[in-house]
Amino acid sequence: MSEAIEQVNAVLDRMGAPRALAPRLLAALGTGAAERLDANPWLLLRLPQVTVEQADFCARKHLGEGARPDDPRRLAALTAHVLRMSEARGHTAVEEKRLATVVGRLGVPDPAAALEAAVAEESAVVLESIDEGDDDFDFEEGGVPELPDPDRFYALPDVGHAEQRLGDQLLRLIGGNDPIMDSATAAETVDEAAERGGFTVSEPTRDALVTVALRPVTVLRHGPGDAAEVARALVCMDAIATDSQVGIAVAAPTAQAAAAVNADLARIRRTDGDPAPAEAGGTTGAGGTAAPEGAGEEPGAAPGSEDARGAGNSPVRAVSLAALLAGAPVEAGLVVLCEAMSVGVGRAAELASVCADDTHLVLLADPDQAPSATPGQVVLDVAASRTVHVAGVVGPAEPDPIAELAAAVAEGEVPEVEAPEREVVRVPAASAEEAAHRVVQLVTDSIPRALGIGAEYVQVVAAREDGPAGARALNAACKERANPGPGAHGGFDVGDRVLLTADGPGYGPGDTGYLREVDGGAVVELTGGTRVRVADPSALRPGWAVTVAAAHGGRWPAVVAVFPPEVPVSRPQVYTTLTRATRHVSLVDATSGGLEAGVRENAAKERTTRLMRILREG
Repeated sequence: MSEAIEQVNAVLDRMGAPRALAPRLLAALGTGAAERLDANPWLLLRLPQVTVEQADFCARKHLGEGARPDDPRRLAALTAHVLRMSEARGHTAVEEKRLATVVGRLGVPDPAAALEAAVAEESAVVLESIDEGDDDFDFEEGGVPELPDPDRFYALPDVGHAEQRLGDQLLRLIGGNDPIMDSATAAETVDEAAERGGFTVSEPTRDALVTVALRPVTVLRHGPGDAAEVARALVCMDAIATDSQVGIAVAAPTAQAAAAVNADLARIRRTDGDPAPAEAGGTTGAGGTAAPEGAGEEPGAAPGSEDARGAGNSPVRAVSLAALLAGAPVEAGLVVLCEAMSVGVGRAAELASVCADDTHLVLLADPDQAPSATPGQVVLDVAASRTVHVAGVVGPAEPDPIAELAAAVAEGEVPEVEAPEREVVRVPAASAEEAAHRVVQLVTDSIPRALGIGAEYVQVVAAREDGPAGARALNAACKERANPGPGAHGGFDVGDRVLLTADGPGYGPGDTGYLREVDGGAVVELTGGTRVRVADPSALRPGWAVTVAAAHGGRWPAVVAVFPPEVPVSRPQVYTTLTRATRHVSLVDATSGGLEAGVRENAAKERTTRLMRILREG
């Protein structure tokens, strides 16, 4: 046991708190964790599992009469605690009156003092915005406009500063405003690229591509059946960047999403637009996507690898966002982010910051997906700000079964769809235990045997973390079948499927892969065959099954989605789960009607953010 852990344990012993909290407190508080906790026991609230009552108990035991209800340390910790709870729900900031109300409900008689204490301790920042709205200013006598009073928001420092930084960087790009090409040349370039590629693009897509050439920041919307049209649009954007000699960079949030984009690109570049050969992984899937060739064969043909994709047929390739950021600054004059709905303000700020002043930034997004697992709603805020151009990539009118079901879910329905190639399978279950049994059966037997998609290309996406059919239990069950072992290396064995939850060289949150080595740090093989070294073992989680939030931003040939009883189901949650699959999705439903009710009744929840205001204020 490390000396730092022992020091934290000693402090926890004095305040009557369980030693099991020590590793997480050390990770949350960093260097000097023991000294900081000793000086301020309310820092226990940095852990989400610690309640206010528990923190107060420990503080009284540790400080005695010095643990006063109006102690500034307590007031600051309570305010930061509320902000962290809001951050976990996706908010980037909380309006001042709302924050004061919630803090007051925690038994604080003077919430204003609590907010002031948090700012003084630098555990919160205060931010001001003027919401101009759509009304004209009222003018005082003499013609001087009477500006409205600014709205005050509070935020955790890292989130608040990241959102402000993102707004500033986007405004920098918007201010460039130099076109890559004039509209006529851009239209001609698109037509020539389509002719060379042996495909056509729709008129809305053609217009959208001209907009990309003209405007510095563009949101390109698409739907669940538009994967092939998105790939064609990327080929045309590559032609625009090549002909204008500015270069292009295409990124996706994760390695597996990049591999799926590259599979789309490979398919549309085949001779005369023919689909992939009718072998195990070459069957057309959602939105015209081909599952990686070699799926269902030996693990060496990883999805997205050169051998698996035949990517040499495509003039442009997607890389993971982590890989793009690792090569910063980005020299390309056209930067495209696919699956942009899954990216929060922190990651988006990093991307915008590495773009040169004259870069054209394109956010490719399906707006019906859930917002990011991390704070913010970047795409929605950027589009709503009316400071950028919004256009649509529109594919063929006849969607495949997965896209058809996803489109219906976006409208609040969960109908039965015809799936002649078993693209969509509904699997009812009477209990959570039965649902878990069905999931393991689908991953290890049914899908590989019936569809030829190997278990290594099937991702389980769970609607919750805990419970008999939650991600935690499903991970244990899948490991027992796929790679049994004692978990000799921090709970893992070589060959385990893992989820990465932090940034590092060549990887980012949401990436999944397989643990290949453990000497001198964990070596994980990502989708596409790239191997990365993960020095911090706390960044690894079991990856056989992941939550919807962790899956957002990734795409896999097959997805097994499981909805256990009494899980709170929402429309964006189900929609996002469906659109993670490129070829097949199995819906394991044990909700007894809760799935349909949730899709029908629970639309997207709004998040409190400031990005739209920042962009409008300019």
